[in-house]
Amino acid sequence: METTESTEITENMYEKLVELLDRHGAEYRLIDHEPEGRTEIVSPMRGNDVADAAKCIVVMIKLGKKVTKYVLAVVPGDARVDLNGIKQLLGGTYVSFANTEAAERLAGSVAGTILPFTFHPDLELIVDPSLVEKEEIFFNAARLDRSMALRVKDYVAITSPRLERIAAPANGTPSGPGRRTPYRCPWCSV
Repeated sequence: METTESTEITENMYEKLVELLDRHGAEYRLIDHEPEGRTEIVSPMRGNDVADAAKCIVVMIKLGKKVTKYVLAVVPGDARVDLNGIKQLLGGTYVSFANTEAAERLAGSVAGTILPFTFHPDLELIVDPSLVEKEEIFFNAARLDRSMALRVKDYVAITSPRLERIAAPANGTPSGPGRRTPYRCPWCSV
């Protein structure tokens, strides 16, 4: 159950998102639905394939004993975040999902509504390149009862994400170090 404080944070993040997209002339659609934050359940409610959803997870990486870094990992909705891949990518000594308090503080919205955008300087955005090969991505718009369909071309232009292969199949098959290959974004020069 959302508290009044979390509802205010969510509304502020929603307004911030819409303002950002409008300022950049992005093409998007808003989709109202029953409150739901789980990708595999909300995707049919929105009418999109689960693979076209942007699953957004805040990950905590330890770089040695004294340095902690946070990453907003964005992968297709039918995949899982490859934690070991992120650890290797950043040279970490330990990796885990961020605790709920840290994730919500850094993302500015409650779990289940985290955007594929970062507005916090301590949260690095890393997106799996398979997601930017799509025409449009779908995600909860910082609210459990409203989602957004956003053209990927606009998403990439606005966020300039770091594109790295951080998705693994949902069946749990490990990705392994051999799957890190150079990637060229179809929408940009990254």
